[in-house]
Amino acid sequence: MGRTLQNTMINLGLQNACDEAVYQLGLDMEELEEIEEDAGLGNGGLGRLAACFLDSMATLGLAAYGYGIRYEYGIFNQKIRDGWQVEEADDWLRHGNPWEKARPEYMLPVHFYGRVEHSASGAKWIDTQVVLALPYDTPVPGYMNNTVNTMRLWSARAPNDFNLRDFNVGDYIQAVLDRNLAENISRVLYPNDNFFEGKELRLKQEYFVVAATLQDIIRRFKASKFGSTDSVRTVFDSFPDQVAIQLNDTHPAMAIPELMRIFVDIEKLPWDKAWDITKRTFAYTNHTVLPEALERWPVDLVEKLLPRHLQIIYEINQRHLDHIASLFPNDVDRLRRMSLIEEGDTKRINMAHLCIVGSHAVNGVAKIHSEIVKTQVFEDFAALEPEKFQNKTNGITPRRWLLLCNPGLAELIAEKIGEDYVRDLSQLTKLHEFVDDDLFIREVAKVKQENKVKFALYLEKEYKVKINPSSMFDVHVKRIHEYKRQLMNCLHIITMYNRIRRDPAKLFVPRTVIIGGKAAPGYHMAKMIIKLINAVAQVVNNDPMVGSKLKVIFLENYRVSLAEKVIPATDLSEQISTAGTEASGTGNMKFMLNGALTIGTMDGANVEMAEEAGEENLFIFGMRVEDVTELDRKGYNAQLYYDRLPELKQAVDQIKSGFFSPKDPNLFNDVVNMLFYHDRFKVFADYEAYVKCQEKVSELYLNSKAWTKMVIRNIAAAGKFSSDRTIKEYARDIWHVEPSNLKIPPPNEPRDAGQDKTPNGTAA
Repeated sequence: MGRTLQNTMINLGLQNACDEAVYQLGLDMEELEEIEEDAGLGNGGLGRLAACFLDSMATLGLAAYGYGIRYEYGIFNQKIRDGWQVEEADDWLRHGNPWEKARPEYMLPVHFYGRVEHSASGAKWIDTQVVLALPYDTPVPGYMNNTVNTMRLWSARAPNDFNLRDFNVGDYIQAVLDRNLAENISRVLYPNDNFFEGKELRLKQEYFVVAATLQDIIRRFKASKFGSTDSVRTVFDSFPDQVAIQLNDTHPAMAIPELMRIFVDIEKLPWDKAWDITKRTFAYTNHTVLPEALERWPVDLVEKLLPRHLQIIYEINQRHLDHIASLFPNDVDRLRRMSLIEEGDTKRINMAHLCIVGSHAVNGVAKIHSEIVKTQVFEDFAALEPEKFQNKTNGITPRRWLLLCNPGLAELIAEKIGEDYVRDLSQLTKLHEFVDDDLFIREVAKVKQENKVKFALYLEKEYKVKINPSSMFDVHVKRIHEYKRQLMNCLHIITMYNRIRRDPAKLFVPRTVIIGGKAAPGYHMAKMIIKLINAVAQVVNNDPMVGSKLKVIFLENYRVSLAEKVIPATDLSEQISTAGTEASGTGNMKFMLNGALTIGTMDGANVEMAEEAGEENLFIFGMRVEDVTELDRKGYNAQLYYDRLPELKQAVDQIKSGFFSPKDPNLFNDVVNMLFYHDRFKVFADYEAYVKCQEKVSELYLNSKAWTKMVIRNIAAAGKFSSDRTIKEYARDIWHVEPSNLKIPPPNEPRDAGQDKTPNGTAA
């Protein structure tokens, strides 16, 4: 979520009033804002997307709740020591959190372990361990519409009789100390992005958020006028018309068997009715196609922790496979491919398959990704129910990612086309009229230059490096991962360095290359990549032959509040993943909206950015998905590129020989070995096209006016990438609710008694 103060002031229309009031108290608002800690309760793009979605849902007047875990420790703080990443605990609650309100009155029990007893009256899950889920509510204000939604985060608490009722009779002290075991569930965020780690505590976290949330939703449904009771029992027929649940990746997949357990075991609904309601309630968003990221939980672990849920999953699978067998008799291989259970040394549950079978809609997050989902990853499922599969291209909130972080540009745009674009970003197309307006071109360039000077001062303060603010700011910020190919950027830096040294007199367009992002603590290769970038920076930044022509900076502890500083100052946005690996990307959109040009592959949302702006207004290079597929078919041989390209050979040899690590010449052996013998992401195959494309970038940068015109064309084409557009599509195509742009009356004005608070009742 990042910081909340400035976003709240903007959405409430109070920023100028607050700035003025604080100034009159002799304080500086910006200084005050810098004191607030980031709420870093997620990893990379998946977590930030959820935050943008919450802002858009409130702005569109949807009655929506964001549910998650109130981690005591969020994503680690990254320190760089001697070029290596070192993790520190993110004690973000140390000084308290003024934005949250604990709601002990809504505390709910969550059960673990135990066993299942079957009887005539049905299944009973007994002898369980109970953990309490304590909700904390954070307000989510819409933009200038007097709507305030809720983000409800669950914290784990041990019940007061924890470990005191049964065995631990004598040891009262130990029993109280053991309360920590239960409360550890919400202690810390697992810091993996695009990687599955099958740990018991992680599964506990996933079930914890799901079980608490479903109880909360059902409590609210029963309390509403829709949860009618016929004498004894609630009638759940209208449940899917009143409740929509969107599964943000497979992490909350246990919600599907949990809702079935509630309906069948507790509410005593017949299986078929319960399953129909469940399927109509859930929809699933897939966020990655990397096989190592797909959740596959060992059956033994689920059986121990959630025995009843395993039985329900088996039953779902049996009925699912019976259905397929009836459509495709004797096709055992299809049954194996489509089963929720994977056989092997350890039996595992494929959570993506569970989500597809248990949902009425499945979507990818960019056109190209949704196609890959349909035709490759889940092709058997798409063949069965093509109508279930959709696309919803990701977006970003223009409130945080333009108004808040780039007020100069936001104001300049408002002067030309009015202020309405903030709620309807498609209006940015009106800027096309000004693409040849010399004054506007100069003003856009001036805003960018001011942002660069401000960021350069920040860098000089934080990193003690002298930055040339007229150099091109070439920025690559995102989680560190092999598929995102920070290594390819690194090879380009080395190539530029070698060119400067080879011919110091030759014209060189000065660059400040900024790379930032966190590596998962257990991801050895990602940590080596960080070390390599810092080792290269050390050499480049201290070479007198290079001077101010090339500077390399590794941005420490990249997070939302730092993104808000670097993105408005960026000239060139690096979006260089291997085609077919980045589901969408959202940083790409933030840079586009803030007046940077993109160098990128035809991957994720880059494809649609090129479609919107015209391919000639992005620097597109490298293999397309088809080329990658073809290269896989032929077999990728890195050595061929190394032998054919002298500059690539020189750069790789320097890494290999210890040119960047003279004290330990073998330091980067693992990296070089990977690049030659097991590079799944084919860095060498795109190197030549990348370097050539970078030459075109430098050439255009020399012509400031032509560069800025291209920037304006990009901003004018960025309207599609508002999360407001994304959420409208979810609302209409999946949740079946109509967004409303009504501004509800503020609390100090009397309401019209006839006006229903929620004109259309489904809560997402």
